[in-house]
Amino acid sequence: MRHAKVALLLSSMLVASACSYLPSLQFPGVYKIDIQQGNIITQEMVDQLRPGMTKRQVTFVMGTPLVRDPFNQDRWDYVYSYQPGGGVRGQERITMYFENDLLVNFTGDFKPGEGTTAVSAAAAEDTPAAGTTPAASNS
Repeated sequence: MRHAKVALLLSSMLVASACSYLPSLQFPGVYKIDIQQGNIITQEMVDQLRPGMTKRQVTFVMGTPLVRDPFNQDRWDYVYSYQPGGGVRGQERITMYFENDLLVNFTGDFKPGEGTTAVSAAAAEDTPAAGTTPAASNS
């Protein structure tokens, strides 16, 4: 009887420690949910953006921005992250720049549509500092 209690105690300790030290250990039949956060951004939405759109028009197309800089009202950031259950997390982002309440430029992870003024994701590293207005890349 005493050996059975000790064996039960040791096996329960082993199971409990395996859960915390081996994150790759998965119990069969356990469902992990997909986690979505932020604004869903699609290429179709980005293709609708045009220079000269008002902030209200951009909000209609893209939705309310996830981040509005309180010190620079002319910069809006849209961020979307998605992690499939137990998978690798992905993230997409796009930043809008306005001048006199009109869309001037945007940078991010999407290619601009026809007639759109934008900067590609590769050039996003050259994003201007807060408080400055970026130059349009296409005319």
